Amino acid sequence: MDESEFDDFYAASYRRLTGQVYAMIGNLDEAQECVQEAFVRAWAHRRKLDRADHPEAWVRVTAHRIAVSRWRRVKLSRRSPDRAVSPPTSAPEVDETHVALVTALRQLPEEQRRAIVLHHIADLPVRAVADEVGAPEGTVKARLSRGRAALATLLSDDVLPGGLPGHPEGGTSHA
Repeated sequence: MDESEFDDFYAASYRRLTGQVYAMIGNLDEAQECVQEAFVRAWAHRRKLDRADHPEAWVRVTAHRIAVSRWRRVKLSRRSPDRAVSPPTSAPEVDETHVALVTALRQLPEEQRRAIVLHHIADLPVRAVADEVGAPEGTVKARLSRGRAALATLLSDDVLPGGLPGHPEGGTSHA
């Protein structure tokens, strides 16, 4: 993958991946930073990325691992990240529906949240979700079912018009 191809890949994937990681971890600034770091690592491993079946999945998994690593470091040290010394970042406004969904997703167990985000937001089929999280397809389907049921109780139709994909009152299920 040459520089031009990588730039095209970055331009086509960055916003989508940031939204997916944001939905998984619930912090937009952190998601942006993790996705940026994942792309830095992707550039360093671009030969490996060339051979990958799904380069975007490679970057998403890397960004999620970076986020988990950061969370663990912060949790263990019991102090905030060193963002206090860096200039504030600006982010585009996020609509009310997206914020409500991310807030509800935060209340789900991590495995269910990740399955929901990968399947419904990243639009991956169950098999691809199973491969990415390292779980059997049946386990992913169970996580999706439980996660959708939990979200149905956390979100009302007036917060998310049309309901959540996979919810009996709106959308369709990919499971």
